[in-house]
Amino acid sequence: MDQRLATYLDGLYRQGREHDRPLADRLLRLRNMTPAAAGLISLLIRTQGSARVLEIGTSNGYSAIWFADALRDTGGRLTTVEIDPARADQARRNIEDAGLSDRVDVVRADGAEVLARTPDAWFDLVVLDAERPEYPRYWPELRRVLTDRGVVAIDNAVSHRDQLVDFHRLLTEDGDFAVHLQEVGDGVLTAVRIRPS
Repeated sequence: MDQRLATYLDGLYRQGREHDRPLADRLLRLRNMTPAAAGLISLLIRTQGSARVLEIGTSNGYSAIWFADALRDTGGRLTTVEIDPARADQARRNIEDAGLSDRVDVVRADGAEVLARTPDAWFDLVVLDAERPEYPRYWPELRRVLTDRGVVAIDNAVSHRDQLVDFHRLLTEDGDFAVHLQEVGDGVLTAVRIRPS
């Protein structure tokens, strides 16, 4: 990551923290991924050589910028999904300001709807950073849209561990995936497909 982009991301992260600090209602907060978690997932993208990445839960585009920078190195593309129209517009502006619009499609939609209309074995890596109680409902479609050796990365796996108990169980009981909790940032739960679908 070049210094200009690193500086831009630092400023965007600080703005997000300042925005969130006085807000009691979590739905009004931006709830950006930590730099440590975004950095880890960016490393996974580069290591995998990901061509197509899906992020569910864009917010203001902070983490999408991290992922798009990694995808610039792999030649890949990010689809990032945000249900809130104002947040989706804000993300588009921030991604454009970061100079990464050519690597990102911002889709205003429900994550479940996007998964349902995605072809089989389409995404190399899927990032979940949305409403955690919905994840078990996503799982059949998530399995279907992942490529062989595909990865699911779930943010807030330590900070909101209690909300991920059922989903963590689904992942670990599925014999086609290797699962590991990375205690980085707010925690990143990763599941890698180890057997073909």
